[in-house]
Amino acid sequence: MEARALWLLAVVLAGALCSSTGEFVGLSDNQCAVPAKDRVDCGYPEVTSEQCNSRGCCFDSSIPRVPWCFKPLQETECTF
Repeated sequence: MEARALWLLAVVLAGALCSSTGEFVGLSDNQCAVPAKDRVDCGYPEVTSEQCNSRGCCFDSSIPRVPWCFKPLQETECTF
């Protein structure tokens, strides 16, 4: 059981190292560069950017009539 906990901690730390600091909490700018037509809703009506980010989602209210809180792209590689 202890080995599992260490493995999980290593995965979490590696994920933290892979993300850059940007306007998206815990997400890189690249992950949130989703074209408006491809956005998958991740929020609910009147969700705030903080609430959206705490769900692990991206928030961008600059384009009307598309989801403002949306699922991020999945990064496939990590560069250190």
